Amino acid sequence: MRVGTNPEKNKKIEDQYYHRIIVPVYIPHFDGYFKHSFDVLKLCLESILKTIHSRTVITIYNNSSHPEVVSYLEHLYTSHKSIDQLFHSKVNVGKINAILAAAKGNREALITVADADVLFLNGWQEAVEQIFVGFPEAGMVSPVPNPRLFKSYNANNWYYGIFKGKLAFETVQNPDAIEKFFESLNTNNKPLQIHLKKYLVLENNLKNTKGVMGCGHFVATLRREVFDKGPQSPATESLGPLSVQTYIDKANENLGFLRLATLNNYAFHMGNTSEDWMVECFQKLKINTSYPVYKIPKFDVSKKSRLGKILVSSLNFPFIKKLLFKKFGLKECIKDY
Repeated sequence: MRVGTNPEKNKKIEDQYYHRIIVPVYIPHFDGYFKHSFDVLKLCLESILKTIHSRTVITIYNNSSHPEVVSYLEHLYTSHKSIDQLFHSKVNVGKINAILAAAKGNREALITVADADVLFLNGWQEAVEQIFVGFPEAGMVSPVPNPRLFKSYNANNWYYGIFKGKLAFETVQNPDAIEKFFESLNTNNKPLQIHLKKYLVLENNLKNTKGVMGCGHFVATLRREVFDKGPQSPATESLGPLSVQTYIDKANENLGFLRLATLNNYAFHMGNTSEDWMVECFQKLKINTSYPVYKIPKFDVSKKSRLGKILVSSLNFPFIKKLLFKKFGLKECIKDY
């Protein structure tokens, strides 16, 4: 029988941290596609440990990886205070379910989800958080700008830009990084020269804050409301665009949030092979010893913008696209953009 009262009963949980990073890991063996994935994973996790500020915690979700990988993860967990959670699954539950398990069980206001092949650079976290401070309506922010994503799940951005803020094409700050990102994908989907010159930027005039329109999701920071108020059932797809669209892209847009990226590039996509430039980049990283003073503003979620969707759809008409893009300052290659 129970004797006495559990001392933890009715005890409030203290919020020491406000930013959590979740990294699902799946490296089942070291053959074929996964031959160099372990080296890439080490660069990824150790770049996180070097670049995060002191009010950050990390969750690593091991999706049934090779025993050598598990041993490495256990070593990191016991060696670093900032890695406060290491989950092990004997089966691969998939990327999204791993993220949901970690996100829904924690309280941090901001949650960064990252693939296990992201190389983080100094300043990424501060740059991302500054956008959340400058845009209280932001729900998803990436440290990697992608000029081609100005329409993708960006209805709220377009409504905001036309009626509340300002939209303008600006000179790309780091074209080499954008080109390197597309090279890492190893596809025929290459950026045009105009994408390396200009990107569409959204500005909050009241707070003098800017963000590139749209972002990808191989690394992105989200308000926890995207997971709290998004789809509640588990994903049925292990890995693929459908699950990410449902639980991240559509969820963020349906809640009325903005989707932005930093103007400069603060992370690299490594893919499944380790290259010399990645190691050199990692070796240049400095340990972040800062204690941030950002206060992430709360934002009451609203319904998705139907008018924003109409604005996005109108860009499919060449005449309207040409008219708007000229208004926003793009003078060349409008048809190809």
